[in-house]
Amino acid sequence: MSIPANLKYTKDHEWVSIEGDVATVGITHFAQKELGDIVYVEVETLDQTLDKDEVFGTVEAVKTVSDLFLPLTGEIIAFNDSLESAPETVNSDPYGAGWMIKIKIANASEIDSLLSHEAYKQLIGA
Repeated sequence: MSIPANLKYTKDHEWVSIEGDVATVGITHFAQKELGDIVYVEVETLDQTLDKDEVFGTVEAVKTVSDLFLPLTGEIIAFNDSLESAPETVNSDPYGAGWMIKIKIANASEIDSLLSHEAYKQLIGA
């Protein structure tokens, strides 16, 4: 199972890539595999500032709908519009073209609460 070492992770199975004060967020390979075929991604929080752990959207698979939780407090500054027409990209490329949102980080100290690659591997038993 692919778990890139250069990313941070959450216990809710989201990955976070940090560049300066902007974080890119998606769901992990483990999460997309557990969900199955993803048919819809909804994010209605664009341009809103949310607190860490608030729901920023949902991902719908054939059998279930799952909330998406913000890994860091901040303003949602971008949504991956290509997921509207091709939500299955989350299944085929979860760490690349399947990214979901970009956040302008409001509290950089929260980054320390994210899981390292090794800690996430332990969490999922990989």
